[in-house]
This record gives sequence, structure tokens and C-alpha cells, in this order.
Amino acid sequence: MLFLADEDFPGTAVRWLRQVGHDVLWARTSFPSRSDAALLEVAQRESRVVLTCDKDFGELAFHWGLPASCGVVLFRFPSSSPEAFLDRVKELLAAEKEIGLSGTFCVVEANRVRVRPLAGRV
Repeated sequence: MLFLADEDFPGTAVRWLRQVGHDVLWARTSFPSRSDAALLEVAQRESRVVLTCDKDFGELAFHWGLPASCGVVLFRFPSSSPEAFLDRVKELLAAEKEIGLSGTFCVVEANRVRVRPLAGRV
């Protein structure tokens, strides 16, 4: 899967995603200090799913009407450790076939995942 991890997304999760074969651009190293809008442009152009802890991406995604080839996953829970955060990422990817990250706005909370289709999803 193609991902674009926001600057605030933990490096341990980025490294794990890469180790298991995902193509992950990390804003911290690939696009430092780029605006959220600029990152969404990259995600849209390259059909990537954005991974973030920044709730502003949700508003932008719906305002822009992102196409079904993109998506946004917002992680919204207090994490006690990088390992706990990584465990939640692993759980999300294990359920990805049921959820379908492309074309959706997902909010990952401590005990649930909320999924809402983006406007461009068929």
C-alpha cells in the first residue's frame, strides 16, 4: 500500500510499515515543514493514504473531495509508548481489507475505528 506519513507520525511505525513491504513517504524526512495542503496534494497525485495525528487533515480531505484512490487515517488516542502506537497500527492494517483505507477517512481511537467514505469513493 502507498502511504504518506505526516511529520507527527511515529518513526517506529514508519519503519515497521516499510519493513513489511509498504511504500511510505514520511513528511519529516521527505517533505519537512510542508503545509497540510501540500501534503494532501502529494497524496492525491500519488494515490497515497495519509497517516496522521493531526485532526486538520479530516477537514481538508472533505473540503477537497479527495478521490477514492486516496484516504486519511487519523490516530486519536493517548499513547503510552511507541510500542502501543505501533500495536494499533498493526491492528488497523490487519483489518484493512474489511475497512478499505483508500477512499475513506478513518479515525483510530483507543477502542474503536470509525470509518467514513470520502466524497470521491464509489
